[in-house]
Amino acid sequence: MSTTQRSAPPPSNVAHRAGVLLRRREARIAYAFILPYVSLFLLFRIVPAAGSIALSFADYSLAGRFSWVGLDHYERLGSDPLVGEALVVTAVYTVIAVPLIVVSSLGMALLIRRPTRGVKFFRSVFFLPVMTSLVFAGVIWRWIYADNGAINSLLDGIGLSSVSWLSSGTLVLPVLASVATWARFGFDMLIFLAALLSVPAELEEAARVDGARWWQVFRYVVLPHLRPALFFVLVIETVHSFQVFDVIYVMTAGGPVRSSTTLVFLLYQRGFEFFEFGYAAAIGVVLFVITIAVAIVQGRFFGRSRT
Repeated sequence: MSTTQRSAPPPSNVAHRAGVLLRRREARIAYAFILPYVSLFLLFRIVPAAGSIALSFADYSLAGRFSWVGLDHYERLGSDPLVGEALVVTAVYTVIAVPLIVVSSLGMALLIRRPTRGVKFFRSVFFLPVMTSLVFAGVIWRWIYADNGAINSLLDGIGLSSVSWLSSGTLVLPVLASVATWARFGFDMLIFLAALLSVPAELEEAARVDGARWWQVFRYVVLPHLRPALFFVLVIETVHSFQVFDVIYVMTAGGPVRSSTTLVFLLYQRGFEFFEFGYAAAIGVVLFVITIAVAIVQGRFFGRSRT
């Protein structure tokens, strides 16, 4: 036998090397495809976030003056009554808006899950508010809820007294939550609809044959399959509620008497009305920490529920 034949690698090693080279080539191609997105994410998300954290420890003016102040802004946050009020407003708004959005989107998904006539049309119509600009929607809804708007005109027409929807400190947050529900439920509806369509029909049919009522079928058959989607929707809507700004800016401008001044709206006022950029950045960092903490709590709660 020749030396060349004795030194030739076994066919299994050759196939293994070819597989490794192929996987490396596929990995390089995949990295090339995701590189633009990762670059844009780093440029427009991570870098500004890191800059905001650094800015929260400094004072910066429009004249270009920059000076480090350490933890002064965070110490001010602890004693600023406006921050405490805005935090309460944000929490109350979230408690009202998130359950309202989740329940309405889940209920609508349950209604349109069956392949009946015209169901595709209704799915499209219900999704339309998601594609509508919230600024434009806020202008329309401000007119609807105005003292001489559509709702009060309807109340006057049926003999009921009109209501100051946007001028009442008690009603303004539920009104804003209703607008957020109109704008957001279509997106969450599609998420729930996708989860509902993955539920095996045989399980529901078997439960009905065993005598289970509709709410028992939902509780013990459908809901366990919805937990991942429900967790996702809760986290997304909680984050969105903590960051609500455009509807408040258009409809109430934080009023009446700061009744709708959330943390993000307070951040806007401090940064772009009073030009306290460092203090505004500190508010943003605190809001980020609170959002992450709430998301972790939600994740652990649903993790225990699955077990």
